[in-house]
Amino acid sequence: MSTSEDASRIYRQYLSAVMLHGHASAKACDLGATDLYALNILDLSGAMTPGELGARTGLTTGPTTRLIDRLEQAGYVRRVPDPGDRRKVIVEPADGPVLLDTVLAPVRRQIGQIIGGYTPEERQVLFDYFARAARAYQDATEDLNAAL
Repeated sequence: MSTSEDASRIYRQYLSAVMLHGHASAKACDLGATDLYALNILDLSGAMTPGELGARTGLTTGPTTRLIDRLEQAGYVRRVPDPGDRRKVIVEPADGPVLLDTVLAPVRRQIGQIIGGYTPEERQVLFDYFARAARAYQDATEDLNAAL
């Protein structure tokens, strides 16, 4: 096997491990993988309309409503009136249950230890890669969605 094949295999194993951990973490919190993904979107981007959340998760209106209902019932989000238009609602993260943080804490510690083992220069390269790879995946997703 060539070095590039080894690198590709290792990278795919990494992505699979991250994805499987996300599914297992969601299940441990009695959530679906899309629920966990939506919580991450809200945590990273802040409050948004249900329509924006649906667009970001790739869900249509009905499934988005059910997603928000599940997350609200579990105490992870709340619906609040849109200050600009009180006929609309905004979905925002709630200070709800800490189960998700508890479930994610072990892997966060492990990853923190791994990253902590790198020099500051190596960490800079890692985080540059993460930022650039995230943008590449976002662009590729937009391209795929546009082609559908």
